[in-house]
Amino acid sequence: MPAAMRSARRSVIPGFGLSLGFTILYLSLIVLIPLSAVFVRTLAEPSAIVETALAPRALAAYRLSFGASALAAAVNAVFGLLIAWVLVRYDFPLKRIVSAMVDLPFALPTAVAGIALTALYSSNGWIGQFLAPLGLKLAYTPAGVVIALVFIGLPFVVRSVEPVLADLGRDVEEASASLGASRVTTFRRVVLPAIAPALLTGFALAFARGIGEYGSVIFIAGNMPYESEIAPLLIITQLEQYDYAGATAIACVMLVASFAMLLAINLLQIATRKRMQG
Repeated sequence: MPAAMRSARRSVIPGFGLSLGFTILYLSLIVLIPLSAVFVRTLAEPSAIVETALAPRALAAYRLSFGASALAAAVNAVFGLLIAWVLVRYDFPLKRIVSAMVDLPFALPTAVAGIALTALYSSNGWIGQFLAPLGLKLAYTPAGVVIALVFIGLPFVVRSVEPVLADLGRDVEEASASLGASRVTTFRRVVLPAIAPALLTGFALAFARGIGEYGSVIFIAGNMPYESEIAPLLIITQLEQYDYAGATAIACVMLVASFAMLLAINLLQIATRKRMQG
């Protein structure tokens, strides 16, 4: 082929080599080098792992952070799917406003969200004052942590599932109904398998956001060691005490655990997609 024709067919967008080089450089500067620094600092003082990162107080913080994040992501998986279904399948007044409200946790500063949730669920708050006589205390307890993580994680599930539901036309559901399937059977056998990968993606995103959340949690959590203290707060506490080795050790443990759990979720998502295609 003449050189003139090859140059004419060449894309104006950078080729694979140049694009890959910029990608690796950018990821190295933004992600790999900072995370590597955490490991290097932790390995430089391995005693901090036992003394701080694996201490009973840190283990209690891990259990709360990961447990509350998983529970909040599971709640959002259920109700986020319901909200996405309503936004896609139905037309109603003020639909655009309702859709915009879903994105509020993205735009709202996390500290403002934490203060607002505390004002609502404290014992003298708008909602908490009715729950307190029943013996239900939400603010300043682990339940408050779950509430805050549900709030900040909801948009991830809704926005992950919404486009998949939009691509899944009504004709699929109508075809299932015409074959005699009930609504429950149609959802379980037709709709749910199609949206399962997107639902798992939303769950993983909400879970990952919840693990590292700080601003919206500290106001409503109570921050009591061994009870309502989250791992990010424990890192800040170590930094305020100038225990940099302890802070990086806790961060390293959280990083490894988060990566392992997200890897497992991604493998589950891949397996689900392959089962659907097979």
